[in-house]
Amino acid sequence: MSNHKVYVEFPGRIIFIGFGSIGQGTLPLVLRHIGVSPERITIVTADDRGREEAEKFGIKFIKEALTRENYRRVLNPLVGRGDFVLNVSVDVSSIALIKFCWEKGAMYLDTCIEPWPGGYTDPTVPAARRTNYALREEALALRPGNARAPTAVLTHGANPGLVSHFVKQALLNIAADTGVDAGNPRTRGDWGDLARRLGVKVIHIAERDTQVSNKPKEPGEFVNTWSVDGFVSEGSQPSELGWGTHERNFPRDGKRHDFGCMSAIYLMQPGAATRVRTWTPLAGHFHGFLITHGESISISDYFTVRDGAQVVYRPTVHYAYHPCDAAVVSMHEFAGRNFVLQERQRILMDDITTGIDELGVLLAGHKKNAYWYGSQLSIEETRRLVPYNNATGLQVTVSCLSGMIWAMENPNCGIVEPDEMDFRRNLEICTPYLGKMHGEYTDWTPLHERERLFPEDIDKSDPWQFKNVRVIF
Repeated sequence: MSNHKVYVEFPGRIIFIGFGSIGQGTLPLVLRHIGVSPERITIVTADDRGREEAEKFGIKFIKEALTRENYRRVLNPLVGRGDFVLNVSVDVSSIALIKFCWEKGAMYLDTCIEPWPGGYTDPTVPAARRTNYALREEALALRPGNARAPTAVLTHGANPGLVSHFVKQALLNIAADTGVDAGNPRTRGDWGDLARRLGVKVIHIAERDTQVSNKPKEPGEFVNTWSVDGFVSEGSQPSELGWGTHERNFPRDGKRHDFGCMSAIYLMQPGAATRVRTWTPLAGHFHGFLITHGESISISDYFTVRDGAQVVYRPTVHYAYHPCDAAVVSMHEFAGRNFVLQERQRILMDDITTGIDELGVLLAGHKKNAYWYGSQLSIEETRRLVPYNNATGLQVTVSCLSGMIWAMENPNCGIVEPDEMDFRRNLEICTPYLGKMHGEYTDWTPLHERERLFPEDIDKSDPWQFKNVRVIF
């Protein structure tokens, strides 16, 4: 491992909260690229997953689930000034951890904004409050008075996280290819103006995972290439999307928020039951789940252009996810069980025989119609690059690494979202681990081969209306 570049020497301690597939995949990258000795790393997790890996590297392993009642007692002796807390758990409140880290003088990073248990799925809580929009607003409300607090990076995995950096690079590529002077955008106003001048109406986070295992999914089993708990949680939340200014047809089951930045809407159905049409270069066009994700809200908000109080430009932004085929069947079975999780769960790892994770952003509505930019990472290359990862996991874990390094290099920025970070620095760190970085234009639109079998209620005045993208069965 000493042959790899160490990006930053870190004199503090690093505390992993959670050690499922993402924590296990991040650890070797941290040891490879951050100058920290194993005795200054501690893992706090709810079960024994990953214990063997931790022991191999000489990492302290504490098996104790964090709760509202015990998290301070457990973490108090482990976290101090100048330390770093990496939260890759589920059911441990991000907001509680950020406040705790600030009290201690420690930095923080998570891959999504987590509530305490039940925050995503409690039917007694109004749907609007079970959204990522609401969780983000609660987190951003910590900003006043904490501008120079220890850096707390929100939602910096693959997506949300890495894809925000893809969007900026994609905008620069489109500008160069269409003869638009991009200038040197630095502020959110600069970036919003560039997206508006290019005519970008829609941004899909378009992902197709084709990894397959030599062990088929069995009935009563949920199989995935990353956290089952994480996927099930977000799939059970209301489906959410950033809502663009070009949209003419508001969804019948759509709801607007009455608080916050107003950049997004939600649907009165879970993401696991909502599908949309999208496109990636290798897969072509397909149906993906419109799973709620933080980037759908933060990207749409970040690129908003206002004239005074009036919003004059905002793109529609949403996730369009086709997980591995075993996960699709698992999600179908999960929904058929009225969203009660199967008795057994399994993460595909060593049993994967082939496949890639094609993760990128599809920017559409501009002069060249649509442009996809992102990572095409195979399981074979993943295994050559780093242990304890599959292709899906590595796109997340290397983004955790880059976010941690950026925070260590910028330690007193308070709350930070991926869209506000230096995209070039993060891509510099991540790109060696992302397989083939590819950009491709396409003439595909959501109207492609529509009405071939049956007439449909579509809006032909603009193919990129959400009405045309959404799949109604």
